[in-house]
Amino acid sequence: MAVQASQTAVAAVSGEAASTPVVVSSENKPAPAAPAAPATPAEPQPKLDSGNTAWMLAATALVLLMTIPGLALFYAGMVRKKNALATMMQSFAVTALVSVLWVVAGYSLAFTEGTPFIGSLDRFMLDGMELHSLSGTPGANIPESVFMMFQMTFAIITPALIAGAFAERMKFSAMLWFMGLWSLGIYAPIAHWVWGPHGWLLDKGILDYAGGTVVHINAGFAGLAAAIVLGKRVGFGSEPMAPHNLTLTITGAALLWVGWFGFNAGSAVAADERAGMAMAVTQIATAAAALSWMFAEWLSKGKASVLGIASGAVAGLVAITPASGFVAPGSALLIGIAAGVICYWSATSLKRMLGMDDSLDAFGVHGVGGVVGAVLTGFLAAGSIGGTEGSLDQVATQLIGVGATLVYSTIGSLIILKLVDIFIGLRVSEDEERAGLDISLHGEHID
Repeated sequence: MAVQASQTAVAAVSGEAASTPVVVSSENKPAPAAPAAPATPAEPQPKLDSGNTAWMLAATALVLLMTIPGLALFYAGMVRKKNALATMMQSFAVTALVSVLWVVAGYSLAFTEGTPFIGSLDRFMLDGMELHSLSGTPGANIPESVFMMFQMTFAIITPALIAGAFAERMKFSAMLWFMGLWSLGIYAPIAHWVWGPHGWLLDKGILDYAGGTVVHINAGFAGLAAAIVLGKRVGFGSEPMAPHNLTLTITGAALLWVGWFGFNAGSAVAADERAGMAMAVTQIATAAAALSWMFAEWLSKGKASVLGIASGAVAGLVAITPASGFVAPGSALLIGIAAGVICYWSATSLKRMLGMDDSLDAFGVHGVGGVVGAVLTGFLAAGSIGGTEGSLDQVATQLIGVGATLVYSTIGSLIILKLVDIFIGLRVSEDEERAGLDISLHGEHID
């Protein structure tokens, strides 16, 4: 979501005509009316732009496609067969849960006037969001309902990403409580910091076009917290835990790639040249990252894997997200190459060094890739595209945003996880885990 497009603007749509004064003479007879002063032209009211609105409707659908079925398939293919349905269920259930919470309070907390750290409840239950209300950059002129829905899809995919870190071992009830509390307590405030009216990171000048901090660093470090608190899967390191169906994974990755054009190009909140550039650099960075991960793995292990090239593509999508409205094509190529190599290292060597079970590399790809993208945006931003030129000062601002996001997300997530663990427990029993979550939690299985 572009910085310039992140603040909600509600336009008035009605007005009253001024009456012509009547002048009365000393003889109590009506006198001719005085010549009217030249009328001051009324300030034109914003009008809906059908082209921008049509693009944002399409972009919203594309971003929803990223979670269901994109992320659901991507994650389901990487787990063992006995947990595939439960993994898809997590993405589907989060989509439904966060949609409702966004309507009740999430949107209001993220995108209304409040403090620099959190919005108000002026849009509680979407109260006051009339059909004629407009939102977005000057000239974008789309209905606020469309803006709200576009942002809802961001709020949906962010917690859904976290599930990759604790796959195959969290109770379904615990997952719902954690995701609900996290959506309101972690996601909404950070979205307000970066994109909301007078958010403190927005006012500081952070560059986050479509969610490097709000979505990926936020989800990645929450995933790290979850992986640490839940511990390793039963048999981790001693039993085979290979993906059961990479056909599902590559299909999910392809849907993520296509849907990401809505994610990044849609963040222009307009069908304009900046949206076009965001789409172009998204394709470039994603292709470069897929290739750089593939070649890094090929050199390291002697073979290029399907899982590797799919993971590399997602790493490129993550890293270009904050930069997509600020960088030129050549810079996108550099971001993609860096993301592929660094995220390959984080998903393999770093994970082993930390000794954690980040099941589907939510931290290694989204947390690390988000940091890479956010920092490189500070170096590579082009003033001719986004109005801000890359500099060391901008990198310092980016690092403040990265640090604040990862600290708040990690600590906040740890607190929520501990509370859920105290009240209902986080993890399934060992017997349930060995049987598989499909049967033990949902009473279903894949034949």
